[in-house]
Amino acid sequence: MDRNREAGGDFAAAAQKDGARAQSCRCASDSTGVPRRIFLRGMLAGGLAASTAQPGIADDTKPGDDERPQPGDVFVFFEGERQGKIVALADLKRSAAPALVWPMDPKSKVVRSGSRLNQVVLLALDPASLDSNTRSAAPDGVIAYSAICTHAGCTVTGWVKDQGTQVLKCPCHNSEYDPRRGATVVFGPAPRHLAMLPVSIDNGALVVAKSFIGKVGPSTSA
Repeated sequence: MDRNREAGGDFAAAAQKDGARAQSCRCASDSTGVPRRIFLRGMLAGGLAASTAQPGIADDTKPGDDERPQPGDVFVFFEGERQGKIVALADLKRSAAPALVWPMDPKSKVVRSGSRLNQVVLLALDPASLDSNTRSAAPDGVIAYSAICTHAGCTVTGWVKDQGTQVLKCPCHNSEYDPRRGATVVFGPAPRHLAMLPVSIDNGALVVAKSFIGKVGPSTSA
């Protein structure tokens, strides 16, 4: 998907460059006397090329890739050597740094990466350390939260120790969230907790059990 978009972007950039070159030549023609219609033809060609590049980008999208996580979706790794690989329970180590993942429709294989608001942090904690509300959505201590900070919409990627426990941390403005208590804010400017995504376990696979609980991202996000 990314390669196609990059190719489309290069094509559009080249077309725009050609259009700019034609514009530059048109200005020079005032002093050289080169026929104006030649430069207009060049500008028109550049405009057509740019307009034909856009449908190529649009065609790269897949139905459902921007929908919020749906019950029954599985998770795939967001980046690294395991990018695109389905996340299994065995892939998560207790109290280790969370995995950044996307939800994926297991039937159509569509990864819901069309919206960054679908980024999720997935982690495994000691079930006994979770409060009752969090534990109810975290089988065997596996819990998922929106990875989008509720302050300014940055991606929450930090995992740091704070007075003997671990917190999720946004690198932009240092907001910190306690994953054991529903990702409530314990430090920083974030106005509210991260949205929780209830999880279930099916034969070792981690599955979305319900839709997000709470609003995803900052108040201005769609």
